[in-house]
Amino acid sequence: MVTTLLISIAIISLISVFLALLMVIADATIGNYGTVKISINEGTKELEVKGGQPLLKALNQEGVFIPSACGGRGSCGLCKVRVVQGGGEYLPTELPWINEEEKKNQVRLSCQFKVKSDVAIVIPEELFSVREYSTVVEKIRDLTHDIKEITLLLKDPAQISPKAGQYVQFMVPEYELTDESVYRAYSIASPPGDSSRVELEIRLVPNGICTTYVHKHLKEGDKVTINGPYGDFYLRDTDRNIIFIAGGSGMAPIKSMLLDMEKQGNTRKAAYFFGARSKRDLFLLDEMRELEKKMPNFTFIPALSEPQPEDNWEGEVGLITDVVRRMTKDGSNSEAYLCGSPGMINACITVLNELGVLPENIFYDKFS
Repeated sequence: MVTTLLISIAIISLISVFLALLMVIADATIGNYGTVKISINEGTKELEVKGGQPLLKALNQEGVFIPSACGGRGSCGLCKVRVVQGGGEYLPTELPWINEEEKKNQVRLSCQFKVKSDVAIVIPEELFSVREYSTVVEKIRDLTHDIKEITLLLKDPAQISPKAGQYVQFMVPEYELTDESVYRAYSIASPPGDSSRVELEIRLVPNGICTTYVHKHLKEGDKVTINGPYGDFYLRDTDRNIIFIAGGSGMAPIKSMLLDMEKQGNTRKAAYFFGARSKRDLFLLDEMRELEKKMPNFTFIPALSEPQPEDNWEGEVGLITDVVRRMTKDGSNSEAYLCGSPGMINACITVLNELGVLPENIFYDKFS
């Protein structure tokens, strides 16, 4: 009986070793695609990269940064590029993010599409001006129980020129939640005029790779790598009234826009609706009230959906959509800027349309 058991164990061990050897051989042969070429925008830029890796990663390593809010996990759908040659078949992980019109235009999700042979791609020209920046954490401040304000001092290059409302990608190094460095997208909260610093507002998400790192490990004096700026969420140059709507860390890009408006002497009429659950989720109230004093056409309207008895709240109560509907009579001469969760933004768009705000005058930055 013992002899039979030992023989069985030995056979199973040999099979395991054989299968492991096959995997090593397969990885070294079938999975070895050698060096492949990436031609960008009809040869404007030519790259040689290691084959077999995601296009997003290959481009990032060569200093060509494609926007991605999820860091390449295939859960945000932002990192789209046109692969006009060498694309091959779509992967199942791409299809939820690609519509029929994009299929016709050979749009691919660059974090899922792997470069296994020479390819030709087309990307927006403005991405060539995106840079990588070495920074140092100058200050960390608690804004609420779960939101930290991170101020990064730029070192190399020493200046950045974003538009108010744009975002950067924050690189998280290897630590217990990730075995490789990853990027996450965060809106810039500081005004464009302060070109030597980038201020971020980062909310803790349970088990979030970047948020856990920032809230549990990041310290003042630490070095941080970012790249950017990205995004088309910025204030349009019109004379329409402005409706700002945000919740939580969605405050960041709206704050940047408001600070920029104040500095530029922008006198457009603007109302900012900020939604929170209870009083402990509110922040920067003093800063917003100070802006009201400096900008006579600006009104800040915080609202609590679930105020607690101890809050002694005397302000607006209800879902932010209800507050917007209640306090906005006619939106036909308005444009809106929304930042928050997809659910909040979708609900706000419905209300704004009911109030007469045209769809083309609604701009938003969704995050999850």
